[in-house]
Amino acid sequence: MTWLTTFKGKKIVVLGAGITGLSCLRFLHKQGLSLIVNDSRNMPFESAEQYDSYQQDYPNCTFYFGQWQQTVISNADIVIASPGIDLEAEGITKSVNEHCLVIGDIELFCLVNNSLPKPIKLVAVTGSNGKSTVVSLLHYLANKLNYHCLLAGNIGEPILNILTAGDALSNDNHLPEIAIIELSSFQLETLSSMKAIAATVLNISDDHLDRHKTLINYQAIKLNIYNQANIAVINRDDKATFSLNTTQQSVSFGTDTPAEGHFGLALVNNKQTIMLGKKHLVSTDKLALAGLHNSLNYMAALALGQCAGWSLAEMIAHLGGFKGLEHRCQRIFTRDNVTWVNDSKATNVGATLAAINGLSPELRGNKKLILIAGGDAKGSDLAPLTGVLTHNVDQLITLGKDGFKLAQLVDDAIEVNSLEEAVLQAKRIAKSGDMVLLSPACASLDMFKNYQQRGEVFIAALSKTEAL
Repeated sequence: MTWLTTFKGKKIVVLGAGITGLSCLRFLHKQGLSLIVNDSRNMPFESAEQYDSYQQDYPNCTFYFGQWQQTVISNADIVIASPGIDLEAEGITKSVNEHCLVIGDIELFCLVNNSLPKPIKLVAVTGSNGKSTVVSLLHYLANKLNYHCLLAGNIGEPILNILTAGDALSNDNHLPEIAIIELSSFQLETLSSMKAIAATVLNISDDHLDRHKTLINYQAIKLNIYNQANIAVINRDDKATFSLNTTQQSVSFGTDTPAEGHFGLALVNNKQTIMLGKKHLVSTDKLALAGLHNSLNYMAALALGQCAGWSLAEMIAHLGGFKGLEHRCQRIFTRDNVTWVNDSKATNVGATLAAINGLSPELRGNKKLILIAGGDAKGSDLAPLTGVLTHNVDQLITLGKDGFKLAQLVDDAIEVNSLEEAVLQAKRIAKSGDMVLLSPACASLDMFKNYQQRGEVFIAALSKTEAL
């Protein structure tokens, strides 16, 4: 196996002892390789007992905690970095020698996969928003179509676990036919060897600029996914997602009427309908996920599935059974005849824009949209929200670290100190037929463990007001 020849006898350093780093440790250990695991945290393991267990189970591994070991890193031949580690900001880049191979767990997986007699087929999805919805929909469809499929990458289990289970490398029967991979910009930074059937950049908006510095740099990292795929699946509504390789085979999706061979929308019998060229596929009112942004997600999944050779008719037959993911434009049913929507996963401006633009058409007459937003903006420019806040949002309620920045974009924003207080304010304002949308446009870590907890607090607060 060519990848193993490259790794044998080399000084391998795994940076980060979290879920991803430990998956690298387990995989490399199973191949008989020695390595060093370095984490800047004093104790990244859940307990001293767990750490002792790892030391006993992996005697060929050396652990360093408490700080980055610059000398160890500078002597490394191969560095495998967990995606959450900013090598530049942490001062690691300057310690890496010029001959060192710096990769992530996805790249390691791809190097191994490319060496297999029968490589696992890959479909890859990135973008600022909608990634998890699209890959989860693809995984759902694959299962319905009876493909042996695994969901991995930035969602689900670490991708190397596919190869660690049983004797996967020596027995192809243990391997899935296809892997659906969600890729963050952090993972794409160290990825160059993926050979995907098809890949898409769903959309591009300001995100993670505290790490990537500029939108241009962030976009370039995202677009690199096309260089590692046979077919580019492109969003016609977002020119920033277009592949720079104009000769590459491509298929597109968008909210306009599509050309032959491409996906789009059209009014058929007064119903918004997903189309493939002139062919009517399914009206969107038969699908569980509402909003134009989710129509785009459906089309992206259909395009990727078609590129993988799946039956379009069978995919359409099962499309309506997918109920979506929690905290992503999730409807919460209440007794007050107000539409409450939990979109806590909207951790950037683009996601909130998509939610507002996608859900606003559901409001009729003089019904109001009340938006709860705020948190840690991660250095992103919030100004692009000004237009929708002015024209589509009737009342803005803000909270969190950068809530005051959002409040400054409109004249009558209500600033609160907690999500529970925001729900109470919205409850007082909302009338029958109105919509209250939690779509923060910001990360959650200034006030919560993660966006999931933020969404759960929102639901709990709403439930409490229902009981009053």
